[in-house]
Amino acid sequence: MKTDSTAAGAATTAILSDLADARHRAVVVDSPPGAGKSTLVVRAAQELAAGGERPIIIAQTNNQVDDLVKKLADNHPGIPLGRLSASDYSPPPALDGLTNTTIGRTLADLSGCQIIVGTSAKWATVHDGTFGWAILDEAYQMRSDMLLQLVERFDRGLFVGDPGQLDPFTIVDTERWIGLPHDPTQNGVSVMLEHNPHIPVHRLPVSWRLPLTAAPTVSQAFYPFTDFTAGTHTGARSLAFRTPGLRNTSLDETLAMAFTTGWALHELPRRHVPRTDTETIRAAAHLAARLLTRGAVSRCERNPDGRDLDAADIAIGVAHRDQADLVRAALSRTGHPDAPKVSVDTANRLQGREFEVVIVVHPLSGRRDATAFHLEAGRLCVLASRHRQACIVVARAGIADLLDNHPSTDPVHLSVAAKFPDGWEANHVMLAKLAQHRIPA
Repeated sequence: MKTDSTAAGAATTAILSDLADARHRAVVVDSPPGAGKSTLVVRAAQELAAGGERPIIIAQTNNQVDDLVKKLADNHPGIPLGRLSASDYSPPPALDGLTNTTIGRTLADLSGCQIIVGTSAKWATVHDGTFGWAILDEAYQMRSDMLLQLVERFDRGLFVGDPGQLDPFTIVDTERWIGLPHDPTQNGVSVMLEHNPHIPVHRLPVSWRLPLTAAPTVSQAFYPFTDFTAGTHTGARSLAFRTPGLRNTSLDETLAMAFTTGWALHELPRRHVPRTDTETIRAAAHLAARLLTRGAVSRCERNPDGRDLDAADIAIGVAHRDQADLVRAALSRTGHPDAPKVSVDTANRLQGREFEVVIVVHPLSGRRDATAFHLEAGRLCVLASRHRQACIVVARAGIADLLDNHPSTDPVHLSVAAKFPDGWEANHVMLAKLAQHRIPA
């Protein structure tokens, strides 16, 4: 633990040193899941503000922005903060009562704020004003064309993100740009580094989110060339139930496996089904409801005496929005009053967030084919790395056979570097781990 803290502290010191070096127009920080990206962003913003700067922070989703505003307000109540937002934005309850935070639609509304936070889409609508520093959170989610719209707003930038997770999202056909140096769908960090090879790149070496049970597997599956360690030691975290299970159902067995080992595979019978498979979706919802019914208690370095988990500590991750809608409906039918409060969303929207327990509907569950979308290594990485205590995967049997029967047919493009690990390799590593924690449904 001391070695991990020392390594993480040394990395942060080196990053802040490069921020203070006027020779660097930009600094890049690569980070594994839960390595303290948000903590680094908050600390860097505070230090810049203390040095007389008026930095802006650019995140990719409203949830990420709200989380950063809350963290900044809690850690630095004396700094006036601005939340740049759209006209239809509704602040979440977490932002209620923040006396040092102003919500505004324009920079003029936030003229008295020393740090201004907003999404990249909102900052792209700002056409006046220049700032000395911008901190770009989850920077690998930003497309290069979006970065091009924002660079006139700041002189120097700190780019913080996770290169192992989802690539920038677009709904248009991108084939016409593949391999071209001006491909607008590449992430902004990679394009910037390609044209500015002397920009310093740092890496955070410790994940403070993932438990010791998860970090080695996630590192092997998704970060084979830049491994990282867990910041907690054996026995530092545990889950237990306040209420014993009176019925020995597969739901209880799955939860017991997850609480004991940190992983569980709730495996349904092999069958080809649509992605809106009712049985799989219902299983994910009932696992969450059962956890709430039995009253889980979490013990960790933050709460050594234990803390009761509630719906806000649980997330259900899926690949598609229609699946998320059906899971929400299934939660409301479980009968538990708090089940509808469980966070349910796609990997794209869960990226950057953290929960105690995460239930994942496997992207390849019940499929006849293995498409590029469902094989995207970053998608599975996001879903499998949101948890601090346990991850439960719900899937139909047969995914390993599906992978073996559908070898990659993706074309090879000139001037496009091969991405490692690919979806087949990452999925096989995860399946090998989950096979050790399999509970037949």
